[in-house]
Amino acid sequence: MILTAAAGWGVIGVFTRPLTAAGLSAIQTTVVRSLTVLIGMGIFLLLKDKSLFRVKLKDFWIFLGTGLVSIVFFNVCYFLTIGKTTLATASVLLYTAPCFVMLMSAVFFKEKITAQKIAALVIAFLGCALASGFAGGDISLAVLLTGIGSGLGYASYSIFGKVALKKYHTFTLIFYTFFVATIGLLPFSNIVGAASALAVDMTAVLCALGLGLISTFMPYIFYTTGLKHIDAGKASVMAFAEPMVATVAGILIFKETLKLSNAIGILLIFAAIVLLNIPIKKKVKQN
Repeated sequence: MILTAAAGWGVIGVFTRPLTAAGLSAIQTTVVRSLTVLIGMGIFLLLKDKSLFRVKLKDFWIFLGTGLVSIVFFNVCYFLTIGKTTLATASVLLYTAPCFVMLMSAVFFKEKITAQKIAALVIAFLGCALASGFAGGDISLAVLLTGIGSGLGYASYSIFGKVALKKYHTFTLIFYTFFVATIGLLPFSNIVGAASALAVDMTAVLCALGLGLISTFMPYIFYTTGLKHIDAGKASVMAFAEPMVATVAGILIFKETLKLSNAIGILLIFAAIVLLNIPIKKKVKQN
């Protein structure tokens, strides 16, 4: 489930590039993405089980966390970073997220930080840097802060989500996450302008639906469900499959060149995922 979610996130560029070409800003694209999921999930819950809309007011802070911190704060920081540096650098800074997840999971959920997790994290991070074409170089303090901020926001979904899943259904969590995110982003998005741009471009409309359903709705369903059965720290490292899929999608769909460093990066990410799923035998104490 985690790997399927990562694959869905990995092809996000396939849908966002045509939307950018149609004239949508990064914030408008995010609102379209959130609104599509919100409407889709709302209709689904109305047909499936209206009781899943019920939440306790005292628990709404969880959805403020997933919506404002995990979606809005993450996207704003990520788009600011992309605007000031290369996409590769922004991607690598974003994938500081598993470090935060691992540390916060140890504090809040008492998850163990094992040598296996650390080794997989280091290998996957190196693989991400190579697969994305990260070349290093000087970056400003502002870029560093917004980049790490995006990683922190991205990581927070695993933490808030883990808390929410103890009380609410996966579908309830996703609906209210994107409800809060949509409300939080609407004032800054010029949604009328976005709708006007989509109205004259059917390709953009199809890409908006693809972005909302294939690269958002489906991945969040799978990732959130997967969180029920796996450590948050382990899940976040496995999500490194996203840049691997993004690199492959760029090569197959946009005819981007595959360099040796990209290939090595993909292999390292794959190796980290395999390492993370190797069962470690516990030593049995003998009297």
